[in-house]
Amino acid sequence: VQLQASGGGLVQAGGSLRLSCAASGRTLNIYRMGWFRQAPGKEREFVGSINWSTSSTYIGDSVKGRFTISRDNAKNTVFLQMNSLKPEDTAVYYCAAAGRAGILSVPTRYDYWGQGTLVTVSS
Repeated sequence: VQLQASGGGLVQAGGSLRLSCAASGRTLNIYRMGWFRQAPGKEREFVGSINWSTSSTYIGDSVKGRFTISRDNAKNTVFLQMNSLKPEDTAVYYCAAAGRAGILSVPTRYDYWGQGTLVTVSS
């Protein structure tokens, strides 16, 4: 499975961005897609995930109410819609794919990772 993340950039606080993650290859092996982020000097943080089959989502507490995850089945693409962005949302955002069920917020549960896309929120 190959993952290609895109959509990052510079945005002012209060603005919005939509990240995309296109999956290719053996997508039938995907059980769940997740989004993580990592700010400089900090650990990788769970943002949210979506079940590949059912499209049920789970959003991390730090972004709940501001971020949503969706999927375009036909394009094998997952989206992270980020609204009401704050400077503390600044990070490199990664998409990841898990081939099996497990604790969805743990990075080691994911088997495939995209290259990351930088989101910078200015105050």
